[in-house]
Amino acid sequence: MDAQSRGRADEIDPADQWVFNPQTGNYELRLDQSAQQSSPPRGSAARGSASNSAASGTPAPGSRQARRTAAPGREVPGREVPGQRSRRAGSASGGTNPPTAGRRKRKQPASRKKKALLWTGGVMAFIVVAGSVGAYLVYQHFDSNLNTVDVAGAGSGGFNKNQAINILLIGTDKRSGEGNDGYGDKNSVGHADTTILFHVSKDRTNATALSIPRDLITDIPTCETKTAEGTKDIGGTRKTRFNESLGQEGRDPGCTMRTVQKITGVTVDHFMMADFNAVKSMTTAVGGVEVCLAKDINDKDSKLNLPAGKHVIKGEQALAFVRTRHSVGFGGDLSRIEIQQQFLSSLIRKMKSSDTLSSPSKMWDLADAATKALTVDSGIGKISRLRDLGMELAKVNPKNITFATVPVVDNTDKATVLLNESKAQPLFSMIQNDTSLTEVKQKEQDAKNQQAALLKGPRAAAADVRVAVFNGSETQGAALSTLTWLQNEEGVLKSSNEGNAPAKLARTTLVYAPNQADQARKLADLMGLPATALQPGTKDAVGREAMTLTLGSDFKGAGVPITGPAKAPEGVQKVEADKQVCAK
Repeated sequence: MDAQSRGRADEIDPADQWVFNPQTGNYELRLDQSAQQSSPPRGSAARGSASNSAASGTPAPGSRQARRTAAPGREVPGREVPGQRSRRAGSASGGTNPPTAGRRKRKQPASRKKKALLWTGGVMAFIVVAGSVGAYLVYQHFDSNLNTVDVAGAGSGGFNKNQAINILLIGTDKRSGEGNDGYGDKNSVGHADTTILFHVSKDRTNATALSIPRDLITDIPTCETKTAEGTKDIGGTRKTRFNESLGQEGRDPGCTMRTVQKITGVTVDHFMMADFNAVKSMTTAVGGVEVCLAKDINDKDSKLNLPAGKHVIKGEQALAFVRTRHSVGFGGDLSRIEIQQQFLSSLIRKMKSSDTLSSPSKMWDLADAATKALTVDSGIGKISRLRDLGMELAKVNPKNITFATVPVVDNTDKATVLLNESKAQPLFSMIQNDTSLTEVKQKEQDAKNQQAALLKGPRAAAADVRVAVFNGSETQGAALSTLTWLQNEEGVLKSSNEGNAPAKLARTTLVYAPNQADQARKLADLMGLPATALQPGTKDAVGREAMTLTLGSDFKGAGVPITGPAKAPEGVQKVEADKQVCAK
């Protein structure tokens, strides 16, 4: 369809160039000359011009074909598709590009909205992810834009619809890219400056984006890196900043993946990494992102200068917003994480908005910006694999995407932080057990039903619970740590450590007699045992006979519920993606 006949001579709809391929069943982008011919324009004058041109073999003046078939070396008037690469033009009679099959003739001109929906649903991958990388929209034309790194431990790229997905999003402070000389560490190869573990539930109803503070003191495990010369093991480091898991000592993103797995107990499937340019280019592509400030901010370090209220920011200003920390909250990295989460929530809402989805030019520009800014592992280093991932991630409603931060406490040096074990471990357990941080109705109802069956009937006092604890897990000292927690924290004084179980168990079990059912319910409450863990016997216990608790491979730590808590611990910082929060 000719742009001028729609009264839009200054904007060509890139969706007009997508062609249905009956051999693959997909719509494909055709940039060759023969695929550039369009349907006859509307209006009698336009039809006459088109027919006369067809008879003489000359393209109609002002038509898209005429603009694109100028002689080689001649400037072609008219604007090209947003984000489209330049290509050689050919003459009407015999271009420089070999002819290929043209696209099918359409029966009826589709509306822009319907065409955009077809374009997004059938061809493009709408990938909602968070972190410095923001949100990505990719499709086949931009395959060559992708940068890939072959790291040990990454998945193959297949996505089982019955399994959760865990993607590690890494924003590096490496000063690569145009205009970034004034940011980051001048001589650094880059750190894991912003890191978010993005967990998508196996039923695709919800997602959790867990920010990991860069100044968290942790152990970085030994990791295998792949180079042109072969594989190389890089030794681990104890008690160092988390951000050194990338770049330092030659560590690649696979080392960051292993460090996150060691901290959280969650297996990471893939990674996506980008630098400062991702924020600048992607916010520009969507026309800006709305943010809210509860007060005036003039941060000389990040160069953010905005009055209180709502603002639409993009480019350098957007980068300044996500980098600011001294003028918000407590002025540290944790405050910067909060403002980044607020920004990313707004970016996701903008990505999902009809303003973006109904604009082919915005989507095109966004795809170009995203793929150029993105580095991924080889397991998802093809657009076809990212498309599959994108179609899975796009199923999650923004109202069920929750940003959270790993709970920490200040270290004695006041410059770094330490893991808050009592709050962090239950939060990690929720992700491990695929428990949503949002109020997903079906999950709530399932949890209530399970709790109702588990808690039905009376329960004994903690002081009356008698239990022998065995360790059938892979965790050394699990029985002792559980005993200490039961006695010191929960008042279960009639408990004993029986050492290792005769055999390893996959699941924790509690064997009890019928007349110990009230004790079993109480212990199940304390430990978060699922109903399937309870194994009632047929004969009553005699005298001081104790129940038998055998810890299995699902044991995550003393005091950490086996099934995962039903809700996040009190005090865990959270931001829901569908709600706007003003930075303070």
